[in-house]
Amino acid sequence: MSVLDRSWKHEYITTNGIKLHYVTQGEGSLMLMLHGFPEFWYSWRDQIPEFAKDFKVVALDLRGYNDSDKPQAQSAYIMDEFIQDVEGVIKGLGYDKCVLVGHDWGGAIAWSFAYAHPEMIEQLIILNMPHPAKFSDGLRTPQQLLRSSYFFLFQLPGIPEWLLQSSDYQAIETAFTGMAVNKNAFTKADIEAYKDAAGKRGALTAMLNYYRNIFQHGLLNRQWRILEVPTLLIWGESDTALGKELTYGTEMYVQNFTIKYIPNCSHWVQQEQPQMVNQYMREFLANYAISE
Repeated sequence: MSVLDRSWKHEYITTNGIKLHYVTQGEGSLMLMLHGFPEFWYSWRDQIPEFAKDFKVVALDLRGYNDSDKPQAQSAYIMDEFIQDVEGVIKGLGYDKCVLVGHDWGGAIAWSFAYAHPEMIEQLIILNMPHPAKFSDGLRTPQQLLRSSYFFLFQLPGIPEWLLQSSDYQAIETAFTGMAVNKNAFTKADIEAYKDAAGKRGALTAMLNYYRNIFQHGLLNRQWRILEVPTLLIWGESDTALGKELTYGTEMYVQNFTIKYIPNCSHWVQQEQPQMVNQYMREFLANYAISE
């Protein structure tokens, strides 16, 4: 799939005081997609045309990424701001609610948005990002602390930016090809697209600021009530950044919960196994529609 697919429209929307870029295709109810690190809307290239058959699909560039605004202040990258961004996008597009889909950091934002505004979500679909309570528990274990050790590197000023951009952004390439089980899931053009997005002025620092505020997001130290939004969690089992055990017990926090594991698949689940991810998403959406 080309980045320049002519059936996709590139648009901008102003929300919460900043301008965000998004790609959209299709008409109907809103399906809003939130990417992770170090990605951009392009992560959803295999989902956009599939779900545009039935939805108005909007794949957002999160603040700080690619063609969206990149506020300079580190304080601009906290969960309250991300939640307000999403709320403004939904309302600014003329909707009261949406199907919200998130992966990695986009998944963390989607979890938090579901708690802040459950009335604005029809269904919640999360890919390889555990419930915040489970993630918090995981960071108290040696295994997950080791997997998340890069969090602490990212706290340093300047050095992570230098590491990420050195040798033509080799670290960005390694993040994808090094973690992927199926190395063929990422073409040279895919990798170049991610490098180009990360190389835009101010993007690297903005992307890292998500991590630099990790302990201010309210993800790790709070009480989580039972979430009543119908939720699907899709999990690539060979994720080297987030252990499968972080998914165990999620049903304690989500009343209407479905989980689908994908074996021999990395953290980049919707890019590595797009057909299976699309199938699980469709089944979940269809079953929920029937049950209503």
